[in-house]
Amino acid sequence: MNPAEFSCLANAERQFWWFRGMRRILFRLLDRLLAGRSIRRTLEAGCGTGYFARVLQARYDWQVFPVDLAWEGLRHGRQLGVNRLTQADVTRLPFRDASFDVVFSLDVIVHCDRGQEGGMMGELTRVLAPGGLLVLRAAALSFLHSRHSQFTGERQRFTRSRLIALAERHGIRVLRSSYANSLLAPVAFLKFRIWEPLLNKPPASGLAPLPNWLDRLLYLPLVWESHWLGAGLNLPWGQSVILIGEKRKA
Repeated sequence: MNPAEFSCLANAERQFWWFRGMRRILFRLLDRLLAGRSIRRTLEAGCGTGYFARVLQARYDWQVFPVDLAWEGLRHGRQLGVNRLTQADVTRLPFRDASFDVVFSLDVIVHCDRGQEGGMMGELTRVLAPGGLLVLRAAALSFLHSRHSQFTGERQRFTRSRLIALAERHGIRVLRSSYANSLLAPVAFLKFRIWEPLLNKPPASGLAPLPNWLDRLLYLPLVWESHWLGAGLNLPWGQSVILIGEKRKA
């Protein structure tokens, strides 16, 4: 990822509408699948600033191992007091086979060159214990590629079917998969495919602070989506795709 984006992330992750809403959605999906599971060790592959790893540890009291290749992100994690930070490439993880009960990787696989995502998926599943959960999120639908996508170094986007097929090829039984950030997708299409080309500005981060009223307004659709997804409904399109699956036992 573009190193310049880590400072933007550090300033936005706690309160920016997108992060709050996507965490709410992810936890509504995940909490339904955690019942009866004994979880001790969790990996976040591509942790960025480490903020989400800290949220995971506080919410679930898990032992979380955050990993990222970029020292710029890990530096922010150290300032936050995040434990067990490790600098490593997610395609060559420094952990033994079957080391973790849950593996998270959020918005990281899109930074793989197209055709190379299998190497990353192979590593994520290698370190996941049989019966453990894999939690993935990826930017969705190529026509929603934006100036922000260019700025962060996003190399590809996924459809739900392609992400499912990739997971299944690596021994993952998909428990739940859906698009998310769906209600705002028409607005995003108009912005990314019409407004941004007209302005013809260089790539830039999309995490600039917003007026409080606008931030609250953009957050509301994600709250509604969290209720629908939490009720077991899937969304047919969206700006992100989420997959939660279980590694098959031998």
